[in-house]
Amino acid sequence: MGYTKRVALFPGGAIEMPPSKSIAHRVIICAALSGRGESLTQAATSEDTAATARCAEGLSGGGDKVFDCGESGSTLRFMIPVASLYPGRKTFVGHGRLMKRPLGPYLDELRGHGLDISLSGDAITAEGTLRPGIYRLPGDISSQFITGLLLALPLLPGDSEIRLTSPIVSASYVDVTLDVMSKFGVTAYNDNYARLLIHGKQRYIYSDVQIEADYSQAAYFLVAGALGYECECLGLAPFSRQGDSYIVELIKDCGARVRKGRNGGITVFPCDRIKPMVIDATHIPDLVPPLAALLTFADGESRIINAGRLRMKECDRLAAVCSELKRLGAKVRAGTDYILISGVKRLAGGVMSSHNDHRIAMMGAVAAIRSDRPVFIENAGCVAKSYPGFWDDFEKRNKGVMI
Repeated sequence: MGYTKRVALFPGGAIEMPPSKSIAHRVIICAALSGRGESLTQAATSEDTAATARCAEGLSGGGDKVFDCGESGSTLRFMIPVASLYPGRKTFVGHGRLMKRPLGPYLDELRGHGLDISLSGDAITAEGTLRPGIYRLPGDISSQFITGLLLALPLLPGDSEIRLTSPIVSASYVDVTLDVMSKFGVTAYNDNYARLLIHGKQRYIYSDVQIEADYSQAAYFLVAGALGYECECLGLAPFSRQGDSYIVELIKDCGARVRKGRNGGITVFPCDRIKPMVIDATHIPDLVPPLAALLTFADGESRIINAGRLRMKECDRLAAVCSELKRLGAKVRAGTDYILISGVKRLAGGVMSSHNDHRIAMMGAVAAIRSDRPVFIENAGCVAKSYPGFWDDFEKRNKGVMI
């Protein structure tokens, strides 16, 4: 992961998008809870989903166990309640900034439902088994808290309820969770994201779920298309529950022409004039890096608002988006929870840091499309966290080199 990538374009071809990371996490856990793990290896196509598969393999039975969650927030937040269905001492290990990301309200609520939990350094220990009941959680920190409970609570001996104490963010991820659960025969009732009702004594029934392609990864290629890197992204479900599928509409709103083809193919054609926009990131935080790269070249001033949660990602992603685009020549600045972008015609290019964040590295590739000089991305291998084949796909017609 410690290499620098030189990005100097040019484009083309059709690219098969990788399977959705968010769906894969959920399929892996549901398959494991069904008692059959056939989906584990097939679905684990990135470092994050491999972490979930690794942890899921250790679910069955009781006893003291260690779960290495890597740097995956989804893995950690899903696995704490799921692993706590079983007796024994559970130790959850994290790397990078994982244990510094928000967990407090989640752990406090789990403590009130049968778990003795402590956080020390890069490890969380939990003893006891999860109990059914009423869980109260903030909805404006992470929808992953809700998903973790949704996956675990149906297997308890009694009914449970999740009550949200603040409006939900990234609601589509809850929709994805409920959809995947239903494919494994487990249901929950969503009362307009204010509360979720879960009957106990359910069981997961194995299903050979086909994981659709990932819109959050495709977003970089679709944005790249509007900037001059014409390619067709294949395998994208036309009626996806993924919230990041909204990228297609946002690109249209910026003035780019989009063509939908067969087999989930989407092509975005180069756009001479990119319209400035105000974009609300409340439900689409993962789209901020590619959208910031796109709006860097807009004809006027753009704002990305309600983006404060990006400060709690693999890095302070809000600050990193701005600092690295600025290093390449963009006119951009960060506020507490927003990004202000004054569009430019071209970037100068140069050296930028990935901040060990896969989405910042991929943003740099997109920014290189309209840069006068190559863009050198430090620690570019961090894309393996979500999309190990990104550089191979991005360079299908390029002569980019590794240094």
